[in-house]
Amino acid sequence: MTEEKNIPTRRPKGKRDRIRNRLVFFAVLAALLMLIVIFAAYLCPYDPNAQDYNISLQEPTFLHPAGTDLYGRDMLSRILVGLRTSVLATLALIGMITFTGTVIGVVCGYWGGFVDSLIMRISDICLAFPGLVFALGIAAILQGGLTNAIIALAVISWPRYARIARSQTLAQINMSYIAAARIAGDTAWRIIWRHILPNIAGPILVTSMLDIGTMMMELAGLSYLGLGAQPPVAELGSMMSNGRSMLQTYPWVVIGPGAAIFVAVAIFNLLGDAVRDYLDPRNIYKN
Repeated sequence: MTEEKNIPTRRPKGKRDRIRNRLVFFAVLAALLMLIVIFAAYLCPYDPNAQDYNISLQEPTFLHPAGTDLYGRDMLSRILVGLRTSVLATLALIGMITFTGTVIGVVCGYWGGFVDSLIMRISDICLAFPGLVFALGIAAILQGGLTNAIIALAVISWPRYARIARSQTLAQINMSYIAAARIAGDTAWRIIWRHILPNIAGPILVTSMLDIGTMMMELAGLSYLGLGAQPPVAELGSMMSNGRSMLQTYPWVVIGPGAAIFVAVAIFNLLGDAVRDYLDPRNIYKN
């Protein structure tokens, strides 16, 4: 009689754990950044729109750690409020293009037909133009403004999400579990909601996470060119634009907003990379 031995199941360690720790680290940094964004109005030491020409273009001091701008406004307060404007506008844009592109892609992939061909040709047209140049043209037609800049970037960005969702849907609809759901009497929308969307959410989530930094840069670029947020709205791109002529003489009016953009974009990009690596099935059992 042979004695049965319980062979312990080895938990995947090594590379998987390092990826998870990196994900947690950057998620914490992103959470701290979002707390700053949410409570920016309470963290501002001064009114970000209060003007005092007696301290115009004052270099960084204890009372004004980031200096003041041309109108004597506290730069630290305006950077905090500008960061809130930039981050919230970017998240609204990401949410808009992710939802719109996913819905369009899933519908096209599941039903196909003439509508699928038409929408895919429209997406081909959108992707044929250089993205930022196309956005500049749309924003100029809409006469600028932060809302119009978001719309312009949404118009050029949804095709990528639609194509990802469509390709993932086409890969799923021929699976046996979809055939079983149809035999069980599930409606098309029920199959999409309960079976297809959960299985295609990973690539779409990774794409949206990686796009946060890119979209923030593009929104700041439109504002820098005068087609985004308009004064007196505090937005990092427009703040850099207003101070670009003073870069050599009063560099803090540009360095502060630029550093805020750099930090925010870096955090979101690194978080997106960590999410992508964590969701990659090839990394599950690698040491």
